[in-house]
Amino acid sequence: MIALEMTKDGLGLARGFGFILTAITMLVLRCSQMIQSRPKKNGGSIWCLDLSTSEPCRVCAWKEVMRLRQFFASVLVVLLWQANIAAEQSDPQSITLATTTSLDNSGLLAKILPVFTKETGITVHVLAQGTGHALQTAASDQADLVLAHDPEAEQEFITEGHGLDRTQIAWNDFIVVGPRSDPAHIGGSRDAVAALAAIASTKAPFVSRGDKSGTDALEHRLWRLAGIDPAKARDGSWYRDIASGMGADLDAAQAMSAYTIADRGTWLSFGNKDDLTVLVEGDPRLLNRYDVILLNLAKHPAPKQALARRLAEWLLSPEGQAAIGAYEVDGEQLFHPSAAFPQ
Repeated sequence: MIALEMTKDGLGLARGFGFILTAITMLVLRCSQMIQSRPKKNGGSIWCLDLSTSEPCRVCAWKEVMRLRQFFASVLVVLLWQANIAAEQSDPQSITLATTTSLDNSGLLAKILPVFTKETGITVHVLAQGTGHALQTAASDQADLVLAHDPEAEQEFITEGHGLDRTQIAWNDFIVVGPRSDPAHIGGSRDAVAALAAIASTKAPFVSRGDKSGTDALEHRLWRLAGIDPAKARDGSWYRDIASGMGADLDAAQAMSAYTIADRGTWLSFGNKDDLTVLVEGDPRLLNRYDVILLNLAKHPAPKQALARRLAEWLLSPEGQAAIGAYEVDGEQLFHPSAAFPQ
């Protein structure tokens, strides 16, 4: 979501203009008072003192002075009104959420966050990144809350003292997708590790996100379980590391008739499947958990942590969990709420 806010500098500038216009208005009023006290000359024109030389000088007709006074007064009223609105908008009722791309690409956040904002008045700015980058963003104080799906990276984040209160909000699963022709003959299998070994053996095209995301981390865990290092197996062109998000990864796999690993939520909402299909699913090692992590105030004394905690609590509340569970694409549920029963 995008919200417009005025910075403190911008608000100070607006107030500065207000002071300037107030001074101008006072000057015009003073001039008008001087004019009222002096006799008219030359057919309706009037005279006043030049403030720098104390010499008489002709300035304007009385009606023109009145118009100037009304104009500056009107401008001042409008500017002060806008500054008042800006002051309200700059009230810190907004937070930045660093989140995995799958929660954003799947459309879940766009569906549920407006509900939270309507109830609380808190606007949520979403930074959709791979989990590794999202955690780095929070560690560098550029986010107030994190949603992630890489247990190992999350634990490291907490061990380093950046995060507290990691709680699971939902789960779905990862799947191996590929062309219907299935050159590695992995279709129908429930063994993701064996499937990757078969892909490497046949050197069938495979697209890797390579972006330090939760999906990327899961893929490399599976390669390790298979005893294969794809970085050393690049003697051909079968393994493509594109260093991009889930949507771009699926687009690349579709364009190259390649295999890849995707989270089911993004897959269901992906509109460019064409010849791609789900080939491997149901392996317990493909479970995909999503956690919300609050920052450690001892290390990140950010002023918006109270607001961030409200979002975390809402995601874990019965209402937030119901909103997550109600999100569907083409009649299929993308995420399973799990605050009460973590997987």
